Amino acid sequence: MDSVTQAVLGATVQGAILGRWQGRKALVYGAILGTLPDLDVVLDFGDAVANMTQHRGFSHSLFVLIPLAAMMTWVIRRYRPHPDYTSLRLFTCIALVLVTHVLLDVFTTYGTQIFWPLPVTPAAISSIFIIDPLYTLPLLIATIVGLIIGLGRRGMRLQYLALIVSTAYLASTLAGKSMADQKLEQALAQAGIQAEITFSAPTPFNTVLWRVVAVAGDHYYEGLVSWVDSEPPELVQLPRNASVARPALADSPQHERLRWFTRDILRYDLIDDQWVVTDLRLGMPGYHPFRFALAQRDDPAEGFVPISQTEYWPTPDRDYSLLTDLARRAFDPAEHIPIEAWASDMRPGPPWQIPVRKGTGTLR
Repeated sequence: MDSVTQAVLGATVQGAILGRWQGRKALVYGAILGTLPDLDVVLDFGDAVANMTQHRGFSHSLFVLIPLAAMMTWVIRRYRPHPDYTSLRLFTCIALVLVTHVLLDVFTTYGTQIFWPLPVTPAAISSIFIIDPLYTLPLLIATIVGLIIGLGRRGMRLQYLALIVSTAYLASTLAGKSMADQKLEQALAQAGIQAEITFSAPTPFNTVLWRVVAVAGDHYYEGLVSWVDSEPPELVQLPRNASVARPALADSPQHERLRWFTRDILRYDLIDDQWVVTDLRLGMPGYHPFRFALAQRDDPAEGFVPISQTEYWPTPDRDYSLLTDLARRAFDPAEHIPIEAWASDMRPGPPWQIPVRKGTGTLR
């Protein structure tokens, strides 16, 4: 989740556990501690793919954070002891502030390596967008009010209430995830599509309208589904080009890393004699922030050579006006979202250079 959300979550957790003794300082300490796991963003792991796939790695591992909480407890009790609460309470507080950060990240789409260094696929429930005001607002209110009135009886009750409300909302996102998955399965069955991988995630800033994706060979199918929809979603067929691209990427370790990190939910585009690989899980059609050129060729008669030092591929400017279209679609099934037109922006530059059978358009 975003840094503000993680900070107010940490503040509220520490306020609820130690606010009785630490007062307002508990909110400040918790906010600082709650952002600690995300400090790995300042590290350079070597190239763009490494920076993406190593984020939420060791700093989000339970195998690292639990011992870190124990070490911090020992240091604090040795040099800044507080006679009114036990070491167990202090350890519980520190551990929960750190672990709740990680568990909240698991509910997003990015992927969190909670069992690092084990080679386990990153955990990603994909039931909440990285910024969701309905989750953050109760925690933010509790933190601000607690800083103003202190953590007396009313202030403490507010911390407990904020945690209950935000956690209940987070749990409710699982119902939306289930709804989206079920309607995607219905749409695939009606269209006779045998999907290899399916994926669903909420659209920006809400859990009413969901994006659904099904990967099938050299194509993927994408649609939108809302709580108000009575019918399965319309699916638009889009080119994925995996069978054409993967031989050219056979010697690319970054490609294998991306396949592992994303569960192989990838798209391939040939742009300026470079194979550009897109993580389809994050963003929306036409705007996917994680794209990388992984192989290139200097002469069309020659083969592709892996790019050893990858960089992020430029993304188009954000068009925030499209959020208005999505908001209308969330409550009106008749509102048309031109997914195929949005996705056409994913191939900037010269014309498509390898003949690929185009999608047939909308499926019902």
